Amino acid sequence: MKINIKAAIIFFLISKSAFAQQSWSLNECIDYAIEHNLRLNDYEYTLQANKETYAQSIRSLLPGVEGVLGYTTLYGRSIDPINNNITTTSFFTNEYRIQSSVELFKGFQKINTIRLSKLMQKSAEQDVLQQKYLLAFRVMAAFYDIYFYQGLVVITKEQLEISQTNYDLVKRKIELGVKADSDLYVAESTLISDKLLLTQHENSLGIAQLKLIQEMNLTNITEIVLKDPLNELDQIDDDSAIKDNETIFNTAKGFLPLIKSEEFKTQAATKNIAIARGTLYPTLSLFGAYGTGYYETSFDDNGKTIPFKTQINNNAAQQVGFSLKIPVFNGWLARSTIKQKKIEFERANNNLNIQKQELYRLIQELVQNQKAFEKEFEQSNQKIATRELAFKTEQRKYELGLINEIELYQAKTLYANSMNENLQVKIKLKVNRKTLDFYKGLPIFNIIRNN
Repeated sequence: MKINIKAAIIFFLISKSAFAQQSWSLNECIDYAIEHNLRLNDYEYTLQANKETYAQSIRSLLPGVEGVLGYTTLYGRSIDPINNNITTTSFFTNEYRIQSSVELFKGFQKINTIRLSKLMQKSAEQDVLQQKYLLAFRVMAAFYDIYFYQGLVVITKEQLEISQTNYDLVKRKIELGVKADSDLYVAESTLISDKLLLTQHENSLGIAQLKLIQEMNLTNITEIVLKDPLNELDQIDDDSAIKDNETIFNTAKGFLPLIKSEEFKTQAATKNIAIARGTLYPTLSLFGAYGTGYYETSFDDNGKTIPFKTQINNNAAQQVGFSLKIPVFNGWLARSTIKQKKIEFERANNNLNIQKQELYRLIQELVQNQKAFEKEFEQSNQKIATRELAFKTEQRKYELGLINEIELYQAKTLYANSMNENLQVKIKLKVNRKTLDFYKGLPIFNIIRNN
């Protein structure tokens, strides 16, 4: 038994380690996050409730059927149900009845209620999809943050190696008597600064990884490994179609869940108006019933109570008829309700227009940012090339003793900053491009759209 427990523990640790070392692509992170996100469940529950509401609205067209079983004992002065005479003798009766009714016309309220509940179901479906997209964008932002800080760590390590090399060079020159001891302090200060910067970037990388792990709802994991970050970032293409705001906007508003949800809510508001107007119309119903009963005071010619079975057959009665209810006056409640529903429609329509306006502004910003990031990326590439050449020149001069540590440090800092800026622009360009591709209708996420 102990051996089995030990084997189970070893298996758990091995599987946990393998899971931690799994490399993740962006879509794999998003898929996992969507599957394990608890907040999405709340929207799913709302959708399930709306589906049931829609199903019940259809079932409400069916006739209502109910059965009635009654047992009554009368004491003291009462009316005999057989002959309507007053009696003081206690007796009991049984009543059995089944009845049904169906509304033939009610101002089309039930039909409009069905349409309303169907629209609300569609709106809930879009709300679920919208939350999935929002989660996907949060995961994507956290995903590329990790790429960014991984790049900073690589750049800082390269700078640290240079500082270490220079520190060792100064130390050797001091041993040879070529440099003074004070020169070592400057080189050591630069080395310590780079070590501190590396620690800060590694801490930032850990925070970025934690954020992605939390968005994915991964448990018992402190680090996450991403697939091929360099290849992912180098895949930056050019597409002139992104500059057409109107085209992107028209495409986006045709499928964006947030817009479609508001459209369904606006349509639902019109059905609410129709339902409210339906209360002004008469209600026509068809009803029918079948009933019978047993009475203890029902006697035959010999003065004996007629048997139960005989009474059930003899007392059977059927009923069928129509009922027409005409609204006359209810304190203007119906008219007031219609006005309220019209206001709700105007509010829903206004919310739809607000979302469209915000969507258009967002696309404008994305297109503008894309133009700016492309220019910045091109210029930052040129800046890196010049800063790298300048630093190598200064490094050679420093090795020859033509410049001091401070001048070399300035050149190294400018070179490192140019690489950091280039990495930052590259990340921004990649995220902005993917976001634009999403609004262009491209399937950048493995999320199935609702029809």
